[in-house]
This record gives sequence, structure tokens and C-alpha cells, in this order.
Amino acid sequence: MSEYHVPVLLKESIEALNIKTNGVYLDLTFGGGGHSKELLKHLGDDGVLIGFDQDEDAQNNVPDDKRLKFVNHNFKYFRNFLRYYGYDKADGILADLGVSSHEFDEAGRGFSFRYDAELDMRMNQKNSLTAVQILASYSFEELAAIFKNYGEVKNARHLSDVIIKAREEKPIITSDEFYKVIYSCIPKAKEKKYLAQVYQALRIEVNKELDVLSEMLEQALDALAKGGRLVVITYHSLEDRIVKNFFKSGRADGIIVKDEIYGVVNLGFKQINRKVIIPSEEEIKMNPRARSAKLRILEKL
Repeated sequence: MSEYHVPVLLKESIEALNIKTNGVYLDLTFGGGGHSKELLKHLGDDGVLIGFDQDEDAQNNVPDDKRLKFVNHNFKYFRNFLRYYGYDKADGILADLGVSSHEFDEAGRGFSFRYDAELDMRMNQKNSLTAVQILASYSFEELAAIFKNYGEVKNARHLSDVIIKAREEKPIITSDEFYKVIYSCIPKAKEKKYLAQVYQALRIEVNKELDVLSEMLEQALDALAKGGRLVVITYHSLEDRIVKNFFKSGRADGIIVKDEIYGVVNLGFKQINRKVIIPSEEEIKMNPRARSAKLRILEKL
């Protein structure tokens, strides 16, 4: 059985948080608990860690530690839960974005084209929207927009046309059925990359990942205490662009808003690392899924 999820950039992300032993910290993407367990080693008896994960399976990884509070919800609600537990501000927030190894490796979840399974792709099994429903009900224009914007698929319109025509004959339920439907659209020299882009697009739409990320970043800046740090690890260009824009301007769209009178930009935070932190060759060799990871650090002023 494979490990639930190998924490990426573990040492670097924990160091980036600049942990105070009595501080309040949030792990917005608990997953296998790797980052949280390491963070707890740096907290004293009075320290607090609140971990979030919308995937019910993640609850099986929660250690028996009174300093840790686990919340089985999407991290877009973290501000409410921070207050629920009696804290107005956090000293550090960590978000390791993307899909956990567990979700990719669980065939029945439908996240990977490596397995024949129903195209579910929900990180939160309580949500109603699945990839099957998207393929069955979205219009041509909606499908084309998803594949173009979320998967950067070059032949997005042709792909959407093929799907629309195929579903008129029979529903597309499983990954094998989907593969047979879109086979003619796949560039033969780049099959794995193409399928990864298509699956990424569907997954992002199912889980509204980019919208949730933007919401989280805006909340995080308000939730941080003075001197508190936000540490974010991204894995693909779409989410990294949003994080990069936010760390530059305080907005997901990257637009810098100047004061109308003085023209001075006061963002209320600073970037700690102008150059992104990436995994070492050794880490990538040990965990190939870390190869695209980028770590950015922001500090509240």
C-alpha cells in the first residue's frame, strides 16, 4: 500500500513559517498530516494548530495531540473556524495545494486516467457536482472554456465537440469510456500530458479550485497577525499565477491599486522570497510528484 501523501518541501515550508512555540497555526491542506506532524514538533504546550481537509479519508491521519484541532471542511471556511475556536488572528498559515497522492492513487475516486473508474473527482464526497455530470450536462461553450482555461488544452473546441456528439449516443461514465470517446483528439506523442491537462481541467471545475484559492488568499491576509506568515506551495501554472499575482499586489488578478491621493501602494505585507523555492534534485528523485512544486512566502506587516 502506498503512503497516503509524501509532504513536499517539508523542511523548507516549516522553516518558512518562522514558528513561535506558543503561536496559532493553520494547515489548510492536512492530507496525510505530514506537514502538521512536523509543525507540531516546533510548538510548545501552549501552541495551537488547526488542520483542514475536506476529504473524509484525511481524518484517519489525525494524530492524538491536544494541540491539534482537525476540521473536515474546505479551507475556504477557515476564517470562521479560526474564530469558532476563539482566535482572531493566526501566526502562520500553510497551504500545500493540489491533489494528494492518496486521491490520485485511489482508483475509485476517478482522479487519475491510470485507472478505469467512474469519473468522480470530488475532493469532498458530500458535494453534488462530479466530472460525470459535467460531461453529461455542460454546453459546448462551457466545456470548451473549461478545457481551455483550466487545462490549457490547445484543441479544446474540437475536444468539446467530440464529447457532445458522443454523449448523445450514450453517457460517459468511466475513464475507459472517456478515453475511447476522446481518443481521436489525443496527440499521440504527448498522450500522458494531454490526458493530464484534460483531467486537471475537469478536476478544477468539479472542486472550484481556483475560486476557492482566491477566496483563501484574501481571507489569509486579514487573518494573519502582524509578523505572521503565509506559506503556499503550488503545482501548476494556473494556481501559481494566482498566488504570484496575490503576493505581488494583494489581489488574485495582479492589479496593483494605488492610493488616489498620494499614489502610494501600501500592501500591508512583504514577500520573503523573491525567487521561488523549489525541491532539490534529491527530493524529486525520492518523490517525483514534487517536481513542479513552487513555494512562496508572505509576511504581514
